[in-house]
Amino acid sequence: MVEARMETSRINDPRTPPCAPAVGCDVVTVPARQGLEAVDILRRGPGDAVGPVLHDDGGDTLGFLVPPGTAAAWDMPGSTCTETGRPGPTLAPKPPLAGSDWLLPPGEADLATDPAVLREALGEAARMIKAADSCR
Repeated sequence: MVEARMETSRINDPRTPPCAPAVGCDVVTVPARQGLEAVDILRRGPGDAVGPVLHDDGGDTLGFLVPPGTAAAWDMPGSTCTETGRPGPTLAPKPPLAGSDWLLPPGEADLATDPAVLREALGEAARMIKAADSCR
């Protein structure tokens, strides 16, 4: 019980990155088109809103690294959130998932994307795609 409180305070400590290597990250996976739009939206936003992003070798999906525990409450239609069970990224990592590579590697991005900010960006991206597709 005490150990859990210590871990929670560490994660919420503003001096500790939200996806510290000792803690691990979850991965939100989305279709590549929506994910690329979301990356653009996040990069245009204030500050460093986007963390490391993976792409699969086939180019069908993108994976956003988010803080641990996100998978337990993730409910965004059209996406999945998976616990990786692996430590978070370091400055020169291999991708944490087989068959993937970095679109935005650690060191060029925050250590994790805020799930609430990601949810908003994915929603905006879906609306933009729907509007663009309806113009055809």
